[in-house]
Amino acid sequence: MIILGLNAYHADAAACLLRDGKIVAAAEEERFRRIKHWAGFPSQAIAYCLQEAGIGLRDVDHVAVNSDPKVHRLERLAHMMRHRPDPALVLDRLRNRRKRLSVSDELVAAFPGQLFKGTVHRIEHHLAHLASTFFASPFQEAAILSLDGFGDFSSTAWGSGQGKNIAVERRVLFPHSIGLFYQALTQYLGFPHYGDEYKVMGLASYGRPLFLDRLRRVIRLEAAGGFSLDLGYFRHHRERIAFDWQGGAPVFAPLYSDGLEDLLGPARAPNEALTERHRDIASSAQALYEEVLGHILQAVRDNYRLPNLAMAGGCALNSVANGKIRQTTAFRHLYVQPAAGDAGGALGSALAVWHKLGGDRMPPMDHAYWGPGFASADIDRLVMAEAANLAAMGCEIGHFDDDAELCRETASAIAAGHVVGWFDGRLEWGPRSLGSRSILCDPRRADIKEFLNHKIKRRESFRPFAPSILAEHAAAWFEGIDDVPFMTEVLPVRPDKHALVPAITHVDGTGRPQTVQQKANPAYHALISAFFVRTGIPMVLNTSFNENEPIVCTPREALDCFLRTRMDILVLGHVMIRRRQDTGPLGLPDSRYAADNHVSDSHVGGS
Repeated sequence: MIILGLNAYHADAAACLLRDGKIVAAAEEERFRRIKHWAGFPSQAIAYCLQEAGIGLRDVDHVAVNSDPKVHRLERLAHMMRHRPDPALVLDRLRNRRKRLSVSDELVAAFPGQLFKGTVHRIEHHLAHLASTFFASPFQEAAILSLDGFGDFSSTAWGSGQGKNIAVERRVLFPHSIGLFYQALTQYLGFPHYGDEYKVMGLASYGRPLFLDRLRRVIRLEAAGGFSLDLGYFRHHRERIAFDWQGGAPVFAPLYSDGLEDLLGPARAPNEALTERHRDIASSAQALYEEVLGHILQAVRDNYRLPNLAMAGGCALNSVANGKIRQTTAFRHLYVQPAAGDAGGALGSALAVWHKLGGDRMPPMDHAYWGPGFASADIDRLVMAEAANLAAMGCEIGHFDDDAELCRETASAIAAGHVVGWFDGRLEWGPRSLGSRSILCDPRRADIKEFLNHKIKRRESFRPFAPSILAEHAAAWFEGIDDVPFMTEVLPVRPDKHALVPAITHVDGTGRPQTVQQKANPAYHALISAFFVRTGIPMVLNTSFNENEPIVCTPREALDCFLRTRMDILVLGHVMIRRRQDTGPLGLPDSRYAADNHVSDSHVGGS
């Protein structure tokens, strides 16, 4: 049985294909369109999934979409009667509903000449989120929680999962949403783009929660895990909020009202310098989010008395809060699948239909490599075609027949302070680079963060970098760590390790680790192992392979990113492209790094 799951007409449009309940392929549309968080119908992601499966649209038995506009009709009507929203807002919602009812037409338009004979299933938004995490988890029984902005008129849902069944027992409905609260505060702090919430998470560590008492006026905690917004601080429930979800980057008008500025002071303009007040407001917003999450989790735990928690929804990407769950609640194990946000609804809707039709549980998702991969021949053709240009730009090309030798050479370059673009295997599913499309550096170098932020990533200086660590060594370096293969938790770096790995230790002493298992990614595990043998450090700094764009997908995109930034080395499969230079790594003269790229194992200060 072939099931095609879709997240359509929303940010992070995506497709996922199951064959007999097992994942064959999954990818976000942005990876192909090259526009971050691309919103609309994911036709190119669908085409990739079909190609990876070796089938055509006519072979698809079921299409599952993570939205059902028909749910909560009475609640929608009651809301309209109570709040009497702007008529323009109502017309916008009706137009959006009509768009979401035309999946078959979209497939016909996107794949002319191919006949779709299957059945379209509408899966309620949060049920898709819950299915995406529970059915992909290693748990046979777990409490389940979905938190995001809004989907199908609700923002929050929780319940329990057991075997092949999910029971949703509580929801928080529109207009109340902790995800919308965090997005509004993100906009208020001068980060206007969809998905900028992670910037507030990074900034929060530099401030103090001095505005927490004021912000508590914005959200009221209620019985049995409920909460509500003070709607006087928001616009979304009564006004038409300008947005565009069709065929491009998602765009939002401000969600907060003048009341929030009366409460906290003037909002920050996007290009305005960050002040201590902004940092304190970010800290307060994060602290309040954690309070609300803790309130919900207490009710969930009291109700189900289960040790396992599976989370999904955009808020499940708040890795700072996630890292505190096992320390502050009675939950002992947490699972967050790699595409926890709306893209993951493509997986969840497909899994929901599979189980609705009586299918068995798939094996736990223990890796995220479900996107396009490229054969050695594809890479060789690209490198051959670009050989003259690369030589003219001062690049040397090396070919490796031995994987172990390639890993040793790459590890030596990282240990010597070089910045390495690493392109290997199939593209990651979800927002994190996890060792398939990654930029890698030495975590011992305190100076590397500033260089990466300003010269390669071109992003704000306060944002931290994350480590990929050998799973078998993780407990020696991080406190309270469980298996976190998808970088979904921020955890304390052990105090005696701070000085050894300053590049991945945030200002508050934390890091966001990826635990790397040999079975999940043998090549990446071998590379980190080679670095460990050379330096005594069982991790590398890992950041996404991009420059203010979606993570690179193809070898051409990786090469282009390498050439327009100041990376030192690009590894494309079995090919290494190295910039010739008379200076030290990063183009900076540095007498500490010998010409043969050797670094003493005792040099672990990173300064």
